[in-house]
Amino acid sequence: MSAEAALGLGGNLGDPVAAFATALRRLGATPGVALRARSSVWRTAPWGVEDQPEFRNMAVLVETTLPAEELLALCLAIEREGGRERRERWGPRTLDIDILTFGDAAIDRPGLQIPHPRIAERAFVLAPLAEIAPRTAIGGRAVADLLATLADAEVRRDADETARLATLLAGA
Repeated sequence: MSAEAALGLGGNLGDPVAAFATALRRLGATPGVALRARSSVWRTAPWGVEDQPEFRNMAVLVETTLPAEELLALCLAIEREGGRERRERWGPRTLDIDILTFGDAAIDRPGLQIPHPRIAERAFVLAPLAEIAPRTAIGGRAVADLLATLADAEVRRDADETARLATLLAGA
């Protein structure tokens, strides 16, 4: 049995777009995980801790036969391989991969909450996700509708970084 999962990727240290490309290649090479869609790369202001560099964010849809816990373990392993160090909540990072949705599952366990908590408050998550899955429901509301309530000029699509991501992925 498979599920469609939405993942959010973010980073603001080093070269986040190169980290995204590496993460996408690793995800796509994992048995039981197939990449189905990817958003543009978005530039976003920091959230939580504001005294840090601007972030790059994107979303991807994957079809997976992995259980949610195994997908989370894979995402955490990819983060570690990308140099992720967890020092400060909402602080700077080389790579962050969050499971935003997992089919229509609602999971609330220590270390795993799906849909991702606070997703409805975060334009930097909703904008990329709305680009590839606007009708996905979060708490009974479509992602595109949630985004419309959070207009944020600090969240903007970056065509140059999106093109660079495509080039990096094509050169794999």
